[in-house]
Amino acid sequence: MELLGEYVGLDGQQQRLRVPCEVPADADPYETLLSGVTQMRDLVTELFGPLVQQEAQDRVAAPEEALDGDDEDDAEDENNTDNRTNSDGPSAKRPKPPS
Repeated sequence: MELLGEYVGLDGQQQRLRVPCEVPADADPYETLLSGVTQMRDLVTELFGPLVQQEAQDRVAAPEEALDGDDEDDAEDENNTDNRTNSDGPSAKRPKPPS
């Protein structure tokens, strides 16, 4: 058993992550899988760590852009309700007043 991950960057460069999850005869396969998932998480953190740090530095370097109030996507985001999810059931709606 093995875990595979593949990432294709904005530049089109492909990177693959592979974690073997060999299960010894006397081992619990779920524990082995959990260990593999932990290793995969560490590899993903290594892969994306520099990208996350760079993005954070970019945000700190240009805070006036975030605070200028001229985000063209704000109105679009407010009007786009298709991306909202409800994990616990239907959305809460106000009851209609009696007629």
